[in-house]
Amino acid sequence: MTNSLERLERKLGYTFDDRNLMVLALTHRSFAGRNNERLEFLGDAILNFVVGEALFLRFPQAREGQLSRLRARLVKGETLARLARGFELGDFLRLGSGELKSGGFRRESILADATEGLIGAIYLDRGMEAARERVLAWLEPYFDELTLVDTNKDPKTRLQEFLQSRSCELPRYDVVDIQGEPHCRTFFVECEVALLNEKTRGQGASRRIAEQVAAAAALVALGVENGND
Repeated sequence: MTNSLERLERKLGYTFDDRNLMVLALTHRSFAGRNNERLEFLGDAILNFVVGEALFLRFPQAREGQLSRLRARLVKGETLARLARGFELGDFLRLGSGELKSGGFRRESILADATEGLIGAIYLDRGMEAARERVLAWLEPYFDELTLVDTNKDPKTRLQEFLQSRSCELPRYDVVDIQGEPHCRTFFVECEVALLNEKTRGQGASRRIAEQVAAAAALVALGVENGND
């Protein structure tokens, strides 16, 4: 077990003072009652702060909405799972028999959660500076790919990435009315977001356009954008 953990530490570029924290970060809830969920919660908060701070310093002219979208790209589960695969993290996870049989060591959500757990573990092991250094080192190739041009996405994509960065449910779009003749219709759509008390609305010459308008209104209602981004 010790040799295995040392191998993972080399991949992470970090040696734990307290390896029990490392083991806990690798322990899925299917394996034991004492698992990585609390460390995942802590790691998620640290990850969002460190990435947000780095983006704030790297892009001094960026608007809040642009920074939020860039952060969403870096902290989303897909990115964290890619990091985990680079560490071959699946080989080190402690999973219950059911998860092992179903291939849980390859599941994106489990890999992403374990990565956040390791960030939380590093913070508890040696403090914020150690956690910041590792997060920035792991994500450096992804930071280098970012430009503000990358944030020029449609409202539905921006809304989805914002919600994913906060582990929220994806928005729901419903056509509530269609008016006009078949050759000249207007679609009315409502967008439901769990973080908002009221649905936002959009209308357009197609369902797609109406959904984009409703998504843009949701971004404004969430305070992510001011309507001029």
